[in-house]
Amino acid sequence: MDFSVLNEALASKSFDKIADICDNLMLQVAAEGVPFQDEWPFAIHLLGHIYIDDINSARFLWKSIPPAIKESQPELVAAWKIGQKLWTRDYAGVYEAIRGFDWTQETQVVVAAFSDVLQQGWTFDPASKMLTVMKLAIVREQKLDPGKLQRLTEYVFHLEH
Repeated sequence: MDFSVLNEALASKSFDKIADICDNLMLQVAAEGVPFQDEWPFAIHLLGHIYIDDINSARFLWKSIPPAIKESQPELVAAWKIGQKLWTRDYAGVYEAIRGFDWTQETQVVVAAFSDVLQQGWTFDPASKMLTVMKLAIVREQKLDPGKLQRLTEYVFHLEH
């Protein structure tokens, strides 16, 4: 099976494309009738959906994975634990699930990137197991150019009449 497109996405850190690449590859292989489940990168596929915050697709993928594969791949189970914690909005549990497993090098890259995305705007206190909101820099108001405002007003007036 050719995972070169997926490997390129991982190498270029295009983690937002992983889920679509895996979905398309799975459809191609399934259409050809080739047995693929034993060598399929289910953990990467699942983490791809989690990375783009598509928990529903992650749930459906998890439900479609045969129980024998779930039992034989502890990393897949660990990835799903992250999905479960996100589903219940247990963000402290998400951090515990991330830190609670020794990820392989291939999945570690995706998990670390997801953790970075998740931490934007939050800090985690391990002692109290609480998340706190980070204060963001104050955005200064933009000054409107009177000419732009006039053109916008004329455009809206044109649309209404």
